[in-house]
Amino acid sequence: MTVDRSMSSGYCSLEEDLEDCFFTAKTTFFRSVQSKRPSKNACKPAEEPQSPPTLQEIKQKIASYNSLEKNCLGMKLSEDGTYTGFIKVHLKLRRPVTVPAGIRPQSIYDAIKDVNLAATTDKRTSFYLPLDAIKQLHISSTTTVSEVIQGLLKKFMVVDNPQKFALFKRIHKDGQVLFQKLSITDCPLYLRLLAGPDTDVLSFVLKENETGEVEWDAFSIPELQNFLTILEKEEQDKIQQVRKKYDKFRQKLEEALRESQGKPG
Repeated sequence: MTVDRSMSSGYCSLEEDLEDCFFTAKTTFFRSVQSKRPSKNACKPAEEPQSPPTLQEIKQKIASYNSLEKNCLGMKLSEDGTYTGFIKVHLKLRRPVTVPAGIRPQSIYDAIKDVNLAATTDKRTSFYLPLDAIKQLHISSTTTVSEVIQGLLKKFMVVDNPQKFALFKRIHKDGQVLFQKLSITDCPLYLRLLAGPDTDVLSFVLKENETGEVEWDAFSIPELQNFLTILEKEEQDKIQQVRKKYDKFRQKLEEALRESQGKPG
């Protein structure tokens, strides 16, 4: 699997209904009022399994896919029935990742020789990956979700446990953005082939793996300390927001009292 890098800037606004947003190390952001109105990012139920296509069906689908692909990123069918192609993965990670500290960037020689630079030092540091970064991957029809996640982490030299991350497919339907977590044994290129090259129809997103239960043993001491720092910052921000809110209410009440006292009885 080979990786190309492209980057797009993204901004996620948290101002809307900020009072109902909370941060924890367990779940990134959640709303306490989700039940009051439908979410724009709804969860899509699991689909029924489908029988694998025949070789002739694959040929037809690849021909149709390549006729729609405008960026010279078509799929190629091999004699053994497997095929290769490209997928793009959006990185939407809100927690810091752990990387080796103080090592040089990967060179072309390292990439060709498959040198693991992360193994050259025991020093670690944490930082935030840019939101909405996009990585383009060249994979085969047999490449699994697990292998895609491991390839992305290796490219960024992230040494965190791959089980902390999950790959989602994102689709648009009836004005909603639907996310479905993919199994680690799913093959993303097959899903790309079925959906066609239009990323508005289907795209892939790497996010934190929210399982409902936190496996604290999977986190290192620096990561846990980072979570505490983030929680403290979120707490202080929340306190400031509440103070500003009630200061504004107090000002309005005091103005109303002065106006009422100034009026003749």
